[in-house]
Amino acid sequence: MDRPTIRDLAKASGVSVSTVNRVIAGDVGVTAARRDAVKEAAERIGFYGLGTIQSRVASSRPKLRFGALLLQPHRPFYQNVAAALRDAAASVTEADIEMRIDFLEDLSPQNTAEAALALAQECQAIAITSAVHPQVIHAVEEIAARGVHVFAFITQLSAAGQMHYIGLDNWKVGRTSAWTIASHCKKPGKIGIITGSHRYRNQEMKEIGFRSYFRENEPEFTLLEPLSTYESSTVAQEVTEKLMTDHPDLAGLYITGGGISGAIAALRAHGTAGKMVVIGDELTNVTRTALLDGTLTLVISHPLDRMSRDLIRGMVKATTNRHGGNWSSVTPFDMHNRENI
Repeated sequence: MDRPTIRDLAKASGVSVSTVNRVIAGDVGVTAARRDAVKEAAERIGFYGLGTIQSRVASSRPKLRFGALLLQPHRPFYQNVAAALRDAAASVTEADIEMRIDFLEDLSPQNTAEAALALAQECQAIAITSAVHPQVIHAVEEIAARGVHVFAFITQLSAAGQMHYIGLDNWKVGRTSAWTIASHCKKPGKIGIITGSHRYRNQEMKEIGFRSYFRENEPEFTLLEPLSTYESSTVAQEVTEKLMTDHPDLAGLYITGGGISGAIAALRAHGTAGKMVVIGDELTNVTRTALLDGTLTLVISHPLDRMSRDLIRGMVKATTNRHGGNWSSVTPFDMHNRENI
């Protein structure tokens, strides 16, 4: 069999012979879509110049540097986020992406703002997971003014101008959690709320949605004032223990934000498995075990692989699209119970 010719390659890739010649020559004027079509056709038909075409396509891809600023590295959830982001960046074919991921051990607004500014000096686009605070917002606005694209990831931020957001509809998450508790409780009773910090917009929106559902549909339940963990498992264990002591007749508990491992430890110590409806966030080894032993009733999670792909795709578009645009994406959430994990 004769080896495929340039004319055969042009026919297989759906472009002209001149376009194939331009791809082989490394002409930067050929669109990425056409270069990819020629490369894929060359691979398919066994074109003799495949190595050259692959090299030309690889060298023509834009080189992009992205960054992500995440919360405490000791928390399994954020290690899972980092892994998903690295995988998403590596899977991109239309650009070569260098992905830098920094963690915040110190969650103070000043440290967050300084870390974001430092990261933005080296990146064309950055993703930030942070509490809302004037110092952080000021830093975000300064970064955007430099021409660096900023994405709020997982939790929303408020700032002047356009702010891309990749995350969940947290109001809906809160209402879903409320529906679950109301549906599973044998009779109306007291419902506790444990949150990390209301400075995190996603946590505040979850509580708003949670309360709105009960207000509209289940007014006979009594919702207690929320207790903050400040994203600490030690504090979460202490406030959960106090809640159980002060309200031994507690019928349900909604836990959102950092520190859930401490809350789970306190619930186990009180022997609540199967006796109380408890909703938590994020499927990790700790929450998976708590679902299996009945300490947790339901876990609502971010679909990290999907969200990370959306984020990286949005960053690529934001940095390569001259016409601008809003690259936000609200992702459906995952729900886990002991029967589907």
